[in-house]
Amino acid sequence: MSYTLLFFFILINLTFEAMAAATLRPGFYTETCPEAEFIVKNVMKKAMKREPRSLASVMRLQFHDCFVNGCDASLLLDDTPNMLGEKLALSNINSLRSYEVVDEVKEELERACPGVVSCADLLIMAARDAVVLTGGPNWEVKLGRLDSLTASQEDSNQIMPSPRSNATYLIDLFNRYNLSIKDLVALSGSHSIGKGRCFSIVFRLYNQSGSGRPDPTIEPRFREKLDKLCPLGGDGNVTGDLDATPEVFDNQYFKDLVNGRGFLNSDQTLFTNPFTREYVREFSVSQEKFFKAFVEGMIKMGDLQSGWPGEIRRDCRVVNSHRPRVEVLFETSNGGE
Repeated sequence: MSYTLLFFFILINLTFEAMAAATLRPGFYTETCPEAEFIVKNVMKKAMKREPRSLASVMRLQFHDCFVNGCDASLLLDDTPNMLGEKLALSNINSLRSYEVVDEVKEELERACPGVVSCADLLIMAARDAVVLTGGPNWEVKLGRLDSLTASQEDSNQIMPSPRSNATYLIDLFNRYNLSIKDLVALSGSHSIGKGRCFSIVFRLYNQSGSGRPDPTIEPRFREKLDKLCPLGGDGNVTGDLDATPEVFDNQYFKDLVNGRGFLNSDQTLFTNPFTREYVREFSVSQEKFFKAFVEGMIKMGDLQSGWPGEIRRDCRVVNSHRPRVEVLFETSNGGE
């Protein structure tokens, strides 16, 4: 790792440690927007009816947002002539989706409480609701975040792991944010719902570690299934289930890992690595323990903050100063800024 990058991580970690959870609390919008959590959950219910996969997609947004300079909705900013944002970063391009669901939630919140609820808090609430609506645990979210004024594709490229990552790399990454090995394994359980692309696994099927052979940890019958789904030279955007129950948030993901049926390399390596294996076994046996650890991990991850200046964006895709003048005037006449 270069000195510059090492300094970057040290600086960010120190800032996180000083600022994490400094102002966040449950019920933050009780007086200013009492219906906020109901509104978010209601829109998420509608999204689930239209496309069940969208819930997993929205939940993933919290992960990709919080790890890059804290939970500040920087991920949601569109590129501008003067800024390359995070949407086209290596781990996000052609992978993250359902931004339109976030737009829909934000529009409803703005109708009810103009200029009050941040996009960063929206992502935290929506991720929780995605878990609950698919059968997972419920928890009280801490709110009160501000939205970033900028985003950085470079920061995202330097920080976010790829599907090829192994457990050793992931342990180190999580440790930088004071997230434990247990947190890593539990939060990886977010892959209990959703799908992944063939692009992310073809190397496992045909050239693991440059060997010209498939990953030997893949259970043979499961590999045959993946070979048919993702043939060499096929469409990399074809998707496969991340576990055997992709629309239900449960501990099936861990059972699959124990049986060599993990879809992504970064998933299966959690069982082959001795430091993470026992947690995978534990969660495969006890869904209750998985749920408890997952909630703890989500809360800890949601506490990550950079401490940098922010605002309450009226449109999650752009900072307020870049919004069209006519829209600002319209909102001002309705009690906004």
